[in-house]
Amino acid sequence: MVTKVVLTKPFSIGDSDDVYRAPNLIQRILSLFNNIRPGSDLTRFQASLSFHLSLPPVFNFPKSQLQCYGESMYCTSWDLLSECNSGQSPLDRFISVVAWNISTTRPAIFGLAPYNPILGETHHVSRGNLNVLLEQVSHHPPVAALHATDEKENIQMIWCQRPVPKFNGTSVEAEVLGKRELKLLNHGEIYEMNSPNLLIRFLPIPGLDWIGNVNIRCKESGLVAELCYKSHSFLSFGGNQRLIRGKIFDSSSLKILYEVDGRWDKTVTIKDKQNGKVRVIYDAKQVISRLQTPILNDAESITATESALVWSELSQAIMNKDWEKASEAKKIVEGRQRELLRERESKGETWIPKHFVVSHSKESGWECSPIQKWVPAAPIIAL
Repeated sequence: MVTKVVLTKPFSIGDSDDVYRAPNLIQRILSLFNNIRPGSDLTRFQASLSFHLSLPPVFNFPKSQLQCYGESMYCTSWDLLSECNSGQSPLDRFISVVAWNISTTRPAIFGLAPYNPILGETHHVSRGNLNVLLEQVSHHPPVAALHATDEKENIQMIWCQRPVPKFNGTSVEAEVLGKRELKLLNHGEIYEMNSPNLLIRFLPIPGLDWIGNVNIRCKESGLVAELCYKSHSFLSFGGNQRLIRGKIFDSSSLKILYEVDGRWDKTVTIKDKQNGKVRVIYDAKQVISRLQTPILNDAESITATESALVWSELSQAIMNKDWEKASEAKKIVEGRQRELLRERESKGETWIPKHFVVSHSKESGWECSPIQKWVPAAPIIAL
C-alpha cells in the first residue's frame, strides 16, 4: 500500500498562492479577542498562532508548525551553509553565518497559521547532504527540537524553540524562546544565536512582522553580531519595511568592524568601518524565492509520526477547499491525541521523546540534546 503523504509548497519571497490566501480577516481578528485581556500570557490560548488545535481549518494553511521550522532550514535556492564552512578566516565565516541566520527568517501570512504539532510528531527531510530532523518534544507548553547535520561539510545544528505569545491590546507578540546552535566542526567553532519575535498586529492595519533583537556569538573567535529586526511605525506610514539594523564587533576590544543594514525580504549589506566599503551579504530573492515543493522519495521509510502523514487528510482537504472534510479530519487527529493521553495517564506513563534528551528549568529554560550524532538521510527530499 502506498503511504499517503501530502507535501506543500514552501513560503517564498514574492509568491502568491490561493491555497495560502486568508479568509475574512475581520472575522479572524474578532475571534482573537474572545476571553483574553491585555498583558495576558497566551501560552494556553494560542489560537493567534494556530498552536491550538481548535482553530477552524479555514484559518490554517496546509502544513504543521514543525514543517515551517524545518523549511527555514532546508528550503533554500542558495547553499549558504557551505559558504559558512568555506570562509578563509573566522571573520569571513562569521559574516556568512550572519547571512545564513537572516535566511531563516521567512514570510508569514496574516489570518492563516500552521497546525499545532501533536506530541511526538516528527519531520524528516534531506536536501543534498543536509539532513534535517524535528520532533515536537512537548505539547503544553509547545516546544520543538531540531537537529540538522551535513556529514560531508562536518556541520551540526541544534535548535530548541518555545513560542510564548502575549496579548498587548492591539497586537500579539510571540517571543520565541530557546537557543540555536550552529557548529562548524572543521574549524572548531560554535555559533549561538536566538530568534526574532513574531508580531501579529490587529490595529491600525492588520499584519505580521518579525521584530526584536537577535544576537549571534562565536566564543572561539570572540566575534558578536547584534541585529535589530524592525517593523514599520504604529500608523504604518511607509509600508512594511522589514528592516534589519545592527553591527558586528570584536567582543574583546568592543571595536565595531561592520555596520549591518537592509531588509530581510530584499537585501542586507555590511559597511566596513575601516574603509567605508559596502557590500551585499544577503539577497532574499536569490536565497528564498522560487522554492519548490519537496518530494517523497521513499514511501516505505515514512514513519507514522511524520508531519506530512499525520496531517495529510487535513492538508488535502484544505487545498481542495473541502471544509466539511477538513473539519472531520482535524477532529480525528484531535480525538486520537486525547485517547493516547488518557491511555498514558491510566497507566501512569510519562511520554519520552524518541530523538532528543530533553531537560528544562526556570534558570536555563528548555534544552534539547539529540540522541544521534548524525541525522540519517530522509525519505522526503527538498529540491
